[in-house]
Amino acid sequence: MAAFLMARTKRDGRGHRPMSEINVTPFVDVMLVLLVVFMVTAPLLTVGVSVELPETAAAPIPGQDEPLAVSIDAAGRVYIQDSEVSMETLIPRLEAITQNNPDARIFVRGDKSIDYGRVMEVMGTLNSAGFRRVALITERPRAN
Repeated sequence: MAAFLMARTKRDGRGHRPMSEINVTPFVDVMLVLLVVFMVTAPLLTVGVSVELPETAAAPIPGQDEPLAVSIDAAGRVYIQDSEVSMETLIPRLEAITQNNPDARIFVRGDKSIDYGRVMEVMGTLNSAGFRRVALITERPRAN
């Protein structure tokens, strides 16, 4: 190949310099593929329990640490993140996860169709176990 370039340079007399520009087309192709992959997988990374949250205009709660989600579905079953638990094992499991830290943030996600007493039963259980940072999760109202 070097002989071919040398011969060509001698024949037309102009000579060829190496191209100093970067070809960004493969880079853009890879970035677009990664963008599509992340757009498809991002919705799948949310908490897996299907809960129809009520709406409110309250401001979001600030904080840097990752909270635990305790969810109550439409049938009244209680979940920690994705795992179903009974009311008897709720507190021991939370204490094991938080390593007995009463300042761990716990978000309660209750389906809007369940009885308010069931949500209060879960919140009361968390409060009586010593967890002080318990909050309810809702959705923002839709703009008309």
